[in-house]
Amino acid sequence: MLFLVGALLVLGVVLGAVAHVPVPVSVGAGLAIALWLAVFAARERLPGRRRTAGGGGAR
Repeated sequence: MLFLVGALLVLGVVLGAVAHVPVPVSVGAGLAIALWLAVFAARERLPGRRRTAGGGGAR
């Protein structure tokens, strides 16, 4: 419950800050976040060198 209250408080602060900046700044920040999330999702889904949970590498 405390986490939910904190998340709503942060959301309110962010939305309040967005209300006071020009629209192009808000759009630019939104695009930057969307790009960051897209890169993260692509890196998570693309096959590549993955670490194993057991750590069975050479010693």
